[in-house]
Amino acid sequence: MKPIFVRGISPQTRLLVAVVLSIILIVANPYLVPFRAALSGLLTPFQYLASLPNLVLNYSVEALATREMLQKQNQQLLDQQLLMSERLQRFEHLRQENQRLRTLLKSPVRMNTRMKVAEVIEVANDPAHEYVVLNQGQDDGVFVGQPVIDGQGVVGQVVQASPYTSRVLLLSDSTHAIPVRVTRNDVRMVVNGTGELDQLELKFVAKSTDVRVGDLLVTSGLGHRFPEGYPVARVVSVNKDDGQKYAQVTAEPLAALDRIRYVLLIWPNDDKSTQVDSKEVTP
Repeated sequence: MKPIFVRGISPQTRLLVAVVLSIILIVANPYLVPFRAALSGLLTPFQYLASLPNLVLNYSVEALATREMLQKQNQQLLDQQLLMSERLQRFEHLRQENQRLRTLLKSPVRMNTRMKVAEVIEVANDPAHEYVVLNQGQDDGVFVGQPVIDGQGVVGQVVQASPYTSRVLLLSDSTHAIPVRVTRNDVRMVVNGTGELDQLELKFVAKSTDVRVGDLLVTSGLGHRFPEGYPVARVVSVNKDDGQKYAQVTAEPLAALDRIRYVLLIWPNDDKSTQVDSKEVTP
């Protein structure tokens, strides 16, 4: 019959074995250094592979955080750029508007003439007529037939006035005509609109008339509609065809009819000093 409980190694024996092994390890430790180094070298790749998932995770988290931060900073910079661009556009608009007013107030207005700045609020969409609508009307003293100019020359005349607005027929309208004279020799003619913003014509000009390309045409004062001396156009072509009874003379308006924003309304010469109303230009 086998015993149920088998007596194992006694504690004293175990202690003795542990002490002996410790002494052996202490004595042999200097000789085990190369072995441990070699073993460590062999285990390094496995340690690197074991830590690789953690490294990848840390790198991914850091890269994601950096990407989000860069995206946020990029969006902030884009927002700032849009704001600065909008401000720059407004500043440029104000600068151009200020320049227009400065140019307008330097227009060739005769002395002792009352004038008032008006703003174009509508441009005609009628192909048969060329006109603009101003923000000044009868309540501001505007009247039918009133001359209108800009910083370069004659724009047209008022053909309709309501209490708060007025309609100006442009110089280029095919129904518009204005008496002019050549500044070089005082030859008098009539300039007619052609329906084109950049072209006028002088009808019934005799071939013997002394008119040349480059001649400046100004209002003659005849017809008592436009005061004398306001620039109107410059001659761009003169064709004296033998097959035609009259010379074909075309001119280009001096006023910027295709991009007018502000104009000057002119009143008859009934004041003793020049007056400018409605707009004030900041120096």
